[in-house]
Amino acid sequence: MKIATLKLSFTTLAIAVCLAGTNAQAADKDPIRIGAVTSTSGVFAQQGEEVMRAIQFAVDQANAQGGVDGRKVLIKTGDDESTPKQGLQASEKLARDGYKFLIGPIASSITMAIGQNLNRWDAMLVATVSKSDKITGDTCKPRMFRTNHSDAMDVAMFDQWMTDIPQKNFAIIAADYAWGHDSAKTFTKAAEAQGKKVSLTLFPPLGTKDFAPYISQIKADPKIDGLWVALVGSDLIAYAKQAQSFGLTSKTTLGHAMIMNFAVAATGDAMKGIQGNMEYGAEIDTPQNKAFVKAWESKFHRVPTDNEGAAYNGMEAIFAGVKKADSVDPGKVSKALSGLTYDTIYGPATMRAADHQLVIPDYIGQVQEVDGVLRPVITHTFPASLVPAPTGECKMK
Repeated sequence: MKIATLKLSFTTLAIAVCLAGTNAQAADKDPIRIGAVTSTSGVFAQQGEEVMRAIQFAVDQANAQGGVDGRKVLIKTGDDESTPKQGLQASEKLARDGYKFLIGPIASSITMAIGQNLNRWDAMLVATVSKSDKITGDTCKPRMFRTNHSDAMDVAMFDQWMTDIPQKNFAIIAADYAWGHDSAKTFTKAAEAQGKKVSLTLFPPLGTKDFAPYISQIKADPKIDGLWVALVGSDLIAYAKQAQSFGLTSKTTLGHAMIMNFAVAATGDAMKGIQGNMEYGAEIDTPQNKAFVKAWESKFHRVPTDNEGAAYNGMEAIFAGVKKADSVDPGKVSKALSGLTYDTIYGPATMRAADHQLVIPDYIGQVQEVDGVLRPVITHTFPASLVPAPTGECKMK
């Protein structure tokens, strides 16, 4: 009995030493330092609030599960004030403070400005809602990645979707900055490919509060039977309310990044029935998304919004890269993430090596009432196979 007890003691001791060593090794791993730079003020503040909520959720969830590959996730935030200049300042401060995995800008112009400085800061950037083709085109960088849909991906989807749209004569009202102009071009191309006409294109400047002059121009042409709207943030909210009050809802409205939860919630029933593209929807039928939605509902008692789902997906890309690289060196993680196929809330997806665009399905939705609440709901799913090939403009250098 004494010999057996002694052997058991040695075995127990060996296991304890082994576990202690494993825990110590995990504790010794460098943490993942996330620099969340997004708009907590300015025209994109509503979207920035949602992005920050999802980033924090991903951090808390990862840490509650023991970290990412045994690494604790730390977060520090910076307000880009919805401008490229402040975005640069906030990002540089975060990177200098050691928070080199940057994520969160809303505007494409801010994302591109940050992207040009990543090597200098020894940082990496994941875009989660910025849509300009230039991000994965002629301004691409080896350390910059996009996990949301690009304008080119939306165009490919719009080309198919427009075959089901009966309206023939459109007006476009789009924000007067890079993304708004890109959106106007992409819609015009898609509409004309289907034999439709764009009779009027308007570009209100960011920060516009009075849309009456623009709405009057649209109403002045009775031949216009459809609208393409590509506005952002508080501008989008102001436009939707004024369009309803001026009776513009008689013309069918289609939206590019328009039917977002924050805008729907802020505009009463002004957006009911409007159709448009969706970055994310709680209806996405994958195991990973079902688990995400369940965890989110448990904490917030509602489903995630489009911006929240997109931001969470971006965080998962960083985690996947860290796991693959077994490192928190931004350069090593960037190389590991490039070309990587991994599980996402959209299903298995590949971070395309040629331009660092995540290849995922795309969605059209409509603002509908669900359980007494208006929100965007996915109505059409377009497969990832529809995503256009890289244009060749991206030169990774």
